[in-house]
Amino acid sequence: MSDTYHLFQQGRDHLKAGRAAQATVALEKAKRREPEKASIREALGLAYFRIQRWREAEEEFRAVLELSPADDYAHYALGRALEKQGKAAEANGHYKLASSLRPKSEHYAARIKDLD
Repeated sequence: MSDTYHLFQQGRDHLKAGRAAQATVALEKAKRREPEKASIREALGLAYFRIQRWREAEEEFRAVLELSPADDYAHYALGRALEKQGKAAEANGHYKLASSLRPKSEHYAARIKDLD
């Protein structure tokens, strides 16, 4: 098992255990080693989100979308991070994209707001 994969798994284990701040340590190390891994960036974005570091979460989810533009969860998560920063209109656009990429997700559709 590679060191990067071990760091990724360690970060995910911390997330599952509700230790998001600890997860960022391992996931940041993994990201430095493999910045093009969307799975690492997504997990790090989630960890940042859970500790209310909205701007950093936004950056990570944007990076995921650079790597995988059709990632429905990354659009949704980016929308959440944007919404937490008061960027409702931009967030709404990502909720709509997430919903269009996974139309059967009631969870995604429920976040769409009528901003018109």
